[in-house]
Parts: sequence; structure tokens; C-alpha cells
Amino acid sequence: MQRRISTFFGLLLIALVAVAPASGLEIQSIVRAAAQYQNSNPHLQTMFRTALLDTTKLAEFAPDGTAYVKTGDIPAEWLRDASAQVRPYLYYAKTDPAVRALLRAIIARQAKYVQIDPYANAFTLDYRVWEEKYELDSLAYPVTLAWSYWHETGDSAIFTPDEQKALDATLATMQREQNHARDSRYSHRELVSGGGRPVGYTGMIWTGFRPSDDACYYNYLIPSEMFAVVALGDMEQIERQVYRDGAKARAAATLRDQVRRGIEKYGMVTDKKYGKIYVFEADGLGNAIVTDDANIPSLLSAPYIGYTTPGDRYYLNTRAFLLSQDNASYYSGIVARGIGSYHTPDHWIWPLALVMEGLTSDSQTEKQDVLNQLLASDPGDHLLHESFDPNDPKRYTRADFGWPNALFSEYVLTSFGGVSPIPMGEKST
Repeated sequence: MQRRISTFFGLLLIALVAVAPASGLEIQSIVRAAAQYQNSNPHLQTMFRTALLDTTKLAEFAPDGTAYVKTGDIPAEWLRDASAQVRPYLYYAKTDPAVRALLRAIIARQAKYVQIDPYANAFTLDYRVWEEKYELDSLAYPVTLAWSYWHETGDSAIFTPDEQKALDATLATMQREQNHARDSRYSHRELVSGGGRPVGYTGMIWTGFRPSDDACYYNYLIPSEMFAVVALGDMEQIERQVYRDGAKARAAATLRDQVRRGIEKYGMVTDKKYGKIYVFEADGLGNAIVTDDANIPSLLSAPYIGYTTPGDRYYLNTRAFLLSQDNASYYSGIVARGIGSYHTPDHWIWPLALVMEGLTSDSQTEKQDVLNQLLASDPGDHLLHESFDPNDPKRYTRADFGWPNALFSEYVLTSFGGVSPIPMGEKST
């Protein structure tokens, strides 16, 4: 039933026309960067310019001095999406005070959200909870955004007492969910029996939902565990170097190491064809799902989020499996091929996964091939969408979806523009 409902609303959104806000932000360095970008391929030039400006249409300053970033055609801010939507602007933050002001305001709002409800994944402009689907990555994203901003700009002013309270809430929630059955009261109607299927204690952190907003089948979601390891490493560094709180730094480091050991013990299997690979979900009781989802964090994104390196042998084994027909979520059509999601129609591909394939590749041929598929997926509005039919890109979901356009901007800048990637954290393995 859940899949049918998700598909229904996804298809319904195909018919919607993207409506831009009456007034968006006009940040001169971003406007200038878009206008000055030139490429011998006019289609790429147009798509990059459109993508880079997309977040300025979805962000706005609030009366309290914070900034709000809605996801697109849904009038709410997702912690995950907003963090990713503004990420390309980190490239301009070092030289433009206006960009720094926007990012500081976004980080400040996210700190308030996490304090209001660390189990919520989306909020409204007036700080109401839009959705309370507990997603581990939603706690990790604001931490990594703050860390990346700090490392890119050197500006530690974002680390206010309010920000530390958000870090405290994040760490306490992660610690509590290490033993969900014993310590947590969280439940949701979309989870089996309200609290999910039984799990064993692993040192990892229980999560109710995937980054796609779909309920987990097994509640140790390995891509999100990887991202939590990175975020906890960031938190340790922030607590130690900025707040000078050794106890909190040690607590974050301890949890990080426990989660990492849990991934190594319970988050991998040996496949006869591919060797030792990461699983998508596990329960700590011997059960696991071996696949991936287009939303990020994903197994495919492990080097991008900072968990491992692109050349790590277990990642390469996993990547070979994920980008093959042996992976049940990998689809092919006449226009494109890539990973889809349970959240959208069967056999439809997500641009997010295509971009991530390119971002994590060390082959310029593969990067160009991915770029060609992304350009071919343009239905005519020069935007990337949530998902599309790989045989007919004019059939798609989410008329207005900011996240893939931001990621596309980052992809063009780093893979074809000679710009160095901005890390989310130190490599953990």
C-alpha cells in the first residue's frame, strides 16, 4: 500500500507546473557565476546556469534572521535537502560576505529545528514539524554542513551556544537509538508494529526511515551509519577545537568508533561474484538487504560523504555490484541507466544517483558518459527532477526539486571545471 501511495503522488506531481516564489534571493556572486559560465556545449551551459541559480529561488530570509530553504514544490524544509541544496554555494562563501551570511542563517535555523524535535526530518517556515520520520542522515547533514562551512571559510562564529545545544541533542539522540528497544520511545505508524522489526545490538544507530522518506525494512541502514561516522568525527573536532569540551569530544569519538565497528561486523557480506561488499540494510540478527537507493547517503556515495576513498577495495566491489544488472534497483533504458528508488515508479532512474556515479568515478570517460545521460534527461525545462522514465524523460516526478540541481552544479564545477571538492569530513577509514 505504501509503495502504491508513493507512486500515486509521484505521478501526480508530473502534472504540476513548477512555480517559482514571487521573490527569490539575488546574491551577486552566484548570479555572476551563472552568467559567466560558458561551455562549448550550449545545452550544458544552460543547464548549469539554471541549476546553480535554483537554490536562490527556494531560499529566503526569515524575520528572526535565519534563512529557510524549501525543498521545491513541497512547502517545507528538509534538513537533508536544505543542507545539500546550499552546498555548491560553499565555493563562493570564502570571497562573498553575502553567501556567508546566507549560510550562517541556514545553519542557525537548522540548529533550532534539531532542538525542537531531533526525530523530525522536515519543518515549516514557522518552525512547526512537517514530518516526524526519524532519519539518521537528517541529524548528520546539519553537522557536516556546519563543519564544511567552517573548514572552507575559517569562520567559527557559527558555533554559538545554540549550535552546541543542537549538537548535544544530535549526540543524545544517536546514543539513545543505539539500543532502540530498551531506550527509545520513538514510533511511527508506517513502521512495523510502530517500532520496526526486531534488531540485535550492534553498536550502530537504529533509524526508522531511509533518506527517501520510506520506512526501513531492517533498521540499521548502512549508508546512514557511514554518514553518522563522518558526522560524529566532525562533531568531535568541533567540540574539541571550538567549544573546548573534551568530554563531549570523547563521547562523539566513542560513538563514532562503535558505529564503525558495527558496520565492519554486521554491514558487509561476501558475494560469490563480487567479493566482500557492503549491504544496504541489516538487523544485527543475520538478515540483510543487498541493494542501494538513489537518495544520499547511499552506498554509492560512500567516498563522497567522506566515509571511505574511491579506491577502497570493498567500496569498488560494492560499486561494481551496484552498477550492474545484479542490483535490483539498477535500471536501464534507451536514454539512461542508473539506480532508482522504492519511492518512485519501478524502473525509473534518479538524477541524484547518476550524478553520484559521476562524482565517485575516477574515469573521465565515465564522468562524461554520466553527463551525457543527465543532459539527455532534460525534459525541456533545463532542470533535473526527482526521477524519470529512462525511455522517455518527459515522464518524471517532482516538477520542482532543488536537491539534484544543486548536486549537478557541484558535479560540473568539480568534474569539468577544475574546482577542488569540498569535503564533508576527514576520511574515516
